[in-house]
Amino acid sequence: MKEYIKLAWRNIWRNKRRTIITAASIFFAIFFALIMRALQLGSYGNMIDNAVTMYSGHLQVHAQGYWDNKSINRTLVRTDELIGSIQRDERVEQVVPRLESFALGSSGPQTKGVLVMGVVPKKQDAMSNLSDRLVAGSYFTGGEQAAIVGQTLADYLQLGVNDTLVLLGQGYHGATAAGKYRIKGIVDIPKPDLDNKMVYLPLATAQGMYMAPNRVTTLAINLNEHDDLQGVQHYLSRQLPRDKYEVKTWREIMPELVQQIQSDNASGWILLVILYVIIAFGVFGTVMMMINERKREFGVMIAVGMHKARLAMIVTVEMLFIGLLGLLAGIAGSMPVILYYHYHPIRLSGEVAESIKTFGIEPIMPMAWQADFYINQTLIVAAIVLVAVVYPVYSITRIRAVKAMRG
Repeated sequence: MKEYIKLAWRNIWRNKRRTIITAASIFFAIFFALIMRALQLGSYGNMIDNAVTMYSGHLQVHAQGYWDNKSINRTLVRTDELIGSIQRDERVEQVVPRLESFALGSSGPQTKGVLVMGVVPKKQDAMSNLSDRLVAGSYFTGGEQAAIVGQTLADYLQLGVNDTLVLLGQGYHGATAAGKYRIKGIVDIPKPDLDNKMVYLPLATAQGMYMAPNRVTTLAINLNEHDDLQGVQHYLSRQLPRDKYEVKTWREIMPELVQQIQSDNASGWILLVILYVIIAFGVFGTVMMMINERKREFGVMIAVGMHKARLAMIVTVEMLFIGLLGLLAGIAGSMPVILYYHYHPIRLSGEVAESIKTFGIEPIMPMAWQADFYINQTLIVAAIVLVAVVYPVYSITRIRAVKAMRG
């Protein structure tokens, strides 16, 4: 076998141009497959991060039955014991308590239904990075009687910094919820449906407005790793009494986002299959060219006593070497590109950006940096190369030495 390997390695460099052309077809195959898949997975990650960080968190803990009937009467008491039992899991990065309810917001003659979210300022900022998304004003410094609103909502209600927003709704157990709040900041939320209705209040201020002291509707949980989602859900479902609490993942909270990703992923795989077909024809074409160029050489080798099986083995090893060179070059070439755009996403502008915003997605195109799609795409292209090896092996078994030498 060592002789086959040595002979095959020497053979591929006897005609460098042919080897480079064949390896280049494999290089571009793996390069474009990796870039395309990195863009796909990166866009999905961006969609999930936007939804998770700006609203849902990876998981949410509610009072039992709250998700089916989002009433402020189905709140839970925020206790150190409850939060501590969640944070005992090392996979949990942070727990963010919130009080959420709807209200009628007004400023002068303008009125609009809004989502009021009472938050712990420091914890919500750590989760959503709200202070860096401010387009006007400043972030909360404590439990002041002030509000931060989405930019689209501010434009609709004609609100500016230091203007007054009036909120009117229904509080805990039928109490009237009403309040006047100074606009402290205006924030650009990358999800249009939230930017159009979101009003942030300090948690204590919201609890006072809704007459729900020390009560919250949601404990939003962020994890260190996305992949821990199911494991942490099962752990919390066992830890927390099921008759009192329910644990929901972001997938259950936002099924429309899951469906959007699944449909886009299906169309993405169709494009990848088309790319793979083009790649397969390209690789097969270069292999066929290589075999036709070497028919005379093969005929001479068979005529002087080389067994067809051994010749087929040498050619197979040659193709594996060329395939390996192309694959390694493609992986090495794609890594800097993917790594750069992972940390410096392509930022879209104009009409394209606006159309993407309508789906609740920040208009950027990052590339995913993860090992699994490297492995998957490499295996697929390697399989294409192995299938392409079948042709030269078949051709060698059909060669007639005299005819090949004449040709």
